[in-house]
Amino acid sequence: MSPEKEKALKDKYPKIFGTSDLSEPYTTYGIECGDGWYDLLDVLCRNIQGHIDFKSRDLKTDEAKEALQLIATQVKEKFGTLRFYRSGGDDYTDGLIHMAEAMSGKICETCGDKATYQTKGWIRNICSACHIKSKLKEDHGFELK
Repeated sequence: MSPEKEKALKDKYPKIFGTSDLSEPYTTYGIECGDGWYDLLDVLCRNIQGHIDFKSRDLKTDEAKEALQLIATQVKEKFGTLRFYRSGGDDYTDGLIHMAEAMSGKICETCGDKATYQTKGWIRNICSACHIKSKLKEDHGFELK
């Protein structure tokens, strides 16, 4: 993900992206997917944090609130879909994550349009326009903007 989009997510969701352990892959590599999934990650994190904040109101101790708070440990693409690894959370946040991971297979990782093509080799779900651009670069060595 571009540094600008990754920073935007970190700034919007500091509780999810700001407190990872230094040994976690997220801290080392950041968000390892294309900008096309930015909106998907934004909606996912908004719903996760909204749920956590709502549920935390009923918890009595800071320890219980800290245990519930979801923290991203790794966010990446694998086999053409999003993978969102975390600590904390509950069954509801697990469901949100599973749904976002499934939806990512239908969204172009490059531009965010509807994915209509799955590349061979390194599996990626991309739209027709991004597929054509990548083939031109691969086959002829030049890029379309």
